[in-house]
Amino acid sequence: MKKVAFFAFNGEQMCFMHLLLNAVDMHEKGMEVKIVMEGKAVKLIKELEESNNKMYKKAKELNLFDSVCKACSAKMGVLEYNENCGIPLNGDLNGHPPMYPYISEGYEIITL
Repeated sequence: MKKVAFFAFNGEQMCFMHLLLNAVDMHEKGMEVKIVMEGKAVKLIKELEESNNKMYKKAKELNLFDSVCKACSAKMGVLEYNENCGIPLNGDLNGHPPMYPYISEGYEIITL
C-alpha cells in the first residue's frame, strides 16, 4: 500500500484546502495518509475549527491528522488552543515533528 505524509507549512487556507482534498481522496482510494501541521499552518487549526470547515472535519474524523508542531504552535501564539484540538502535538526534533520516522516507515513526504 502506498503511504504519503503531507507536511503542511503554508498558512494560507486556500492552499491547505487543496492538501485536505488530496489527502481525503488518497485515503478513500486506499492509500495510507498522514497530515503533519508545521510552520504557519499551525494557525489554521483554530480558523478551521471555529468556521466548522467541512473538509477539515472530514479529514479529522478519518484520523488523517498525525501531529501539530509544538514549537511552531508556541511561536505562532496558538499552543494552548492546539493542545486542546484533539490532534497530538509533536516536538521530537528540537520542538518540531521530524520527517525521519515517516521516511523510515516508507512514507513519501509531500510538503506544501
